[in-house]
Amino acid sequence: MPRYALRIEYHGAPFAGWQAQADQPSVQGAIEDALDRLEPGPHRIAAAGRTDAGVHALAQVAHCDMGRDWDPFRLSEALNYHLKPRPVAILEAARVPDDWHARFSAQERRYLFRLLTRRAPATHDAGLVWQVPRELDLAAMRAGAAHLVGHHDFTTFRSTMCQSASPVKTLDAITIDRVEGLSGPELRFHLRARSFLHNQVRSIVGTLERVGSGAWAPDDVKSALEARDRAACGPVCPPQGLYLAGVGYPDDPFAG
Repeated sequence: MPRYALRIEYHGAPFAGWQAQADQPSVQGAIEDALDRLEPGPHRIAAAGRTDAGVHALAQVAHCDMGRDWDPFRLSEALNYHLKPRPVAILEAARVPDDWHARFSAQERRYLFRLLTRRAPATHDAGLVWQVPRELDLAAMRAGAAHLVGHHDFTTFRSTMCQSASPVKTLDAITIDRVEGLSGPELRFHLRARSFLHNQVRSIVGTLERVGSGAWAPDDVKSALEARDRAACGPVCPPQGLYLAGVGYPDDPFAG
């Protein structure tokens, strides 16, 4: 059975998350339903990461096994036809080796978080950003974020429902930039790691917002990290500003 990698974009608002669920809409379920319309199923796909309800993707990656050889472009076009009108798009498909795995072959995941800083309600970006009605201290947030880069026990920034075997992870990079977005001034957080804990990114951004607002000092982030206690974390920010922005592989199946 030929295997294909899929690069996927989706708006997370209508879904209960990536993972297929019996009684709620999911991104995985939508794509598997589209695959079943192309060939006899049931089809099951695996993804690089399981995004939560309301979380978006710019470049999620999944793989599927098909019963016959498909031209990758025709496969992506056929899937997009059957995915309408759901806000899911197959950006690209690529043939991969039979032992290639969207999750286990991945070397890194990259996340983007968008935080809009304006008082007036968002209209064009509603549901796509976390809105905070005040300016935030970018330098202080960067100083707080610096404590999180590297190899740490991230228990403080881990959901109590996290199923990861260990809270120890390596955060390779976190950068924060101020940009002028469609709806006004935004802070954009870019995080990169081999893998993340459940709610880790949203816990980090929520904590750094406290630093930017002046409620925390930058060094309080270090103290929270070292506490290894979920109660020491700042608030977990809402999901709508979070995007799975990319997945890295030793040999990019979509290169060229």
